[in-house]
Amino acid sequence: KKYGFFMWCSSCLENKKKEKKRKMPSAADEDLATEEEPEKDGTGRRRPQLMPLCPTLYNGAVFRGSQSTEENKYTVEVCIKHVDWDTSFVCGDLTIHGLTCQYPSLTTFFEADVVGEKHHFFTGKWDTDKETDLLHWRRFPSFVQQGLEAKAEELGFVYDFRCEDYVYMRWKEHFLVPDPKIQDIGGASFAGFYYICFCRRSGTISGFYYHAASELFQSLQLSLVPNRTLATFEFR
Repeated sequence: KKYGFFMWCSSCLENKKKEKKRKMPSAADEDLATEEEPEKDGTGRRRPQLMPLCPTLYNGAVFRGSQSTEENKYTVEVCIKHVDWDTSFVCGDLTIHGLTCQYPSLTTFFEADVVGEKHHFFTGKWDTDKETDLLHWRRFPSFVQQGLEAKAEELGFVYDFRCEDYVYMRWKEHFLVPDPKIQDIGGASFAGFYYICFCRRSGTISGFYYHAASELFQSLQLSLVPNRTLATFEFR
């Protein structure tokens, strides 16, 4: 009887070991278990794969280039102060050189409306209408190639910049730096705003300044200034 009891216990232990071994998850099973469910939109469809968020537009990024009118061309530098894609917020300083004799260089602080969940292609403020908006957005080749004019007219359309190579914004200048009390400058105005198209892949910014009383389609062209300190650190 003792021998039979021993054999029964051994058999039970062996069966439990086999059962435990069968239940042990493999590394692949663990990966599948921890893998997040693909994000879906409001219709239940899977969202497109997200691109890495703007490695060329970040806190402290500097862009240089020019703003051109029909008769003149001015050197421009933009320093990005803060970027928060979750809240569609970007702000920074814009410096333009040679615009007036009184101020050889003018720096203004601006905030951006990033076209997406919070802001539409249609501005709805700053003395604009749909026609003015489309007149400016059409001047960006990417806007036309993406067929965004027709999409912008669709009810409920939201431009998902996280899945696209192009980020569209409006930059609104608010005040002069470092003296925000100055409101009027002879020969210059920051009462308008810029329609902006930022290419994430190339790190370039193109834009058009708009104000009802200013020359139309003043062109802004900027390129990212390489961060040489960061580059040196990375290659060591």
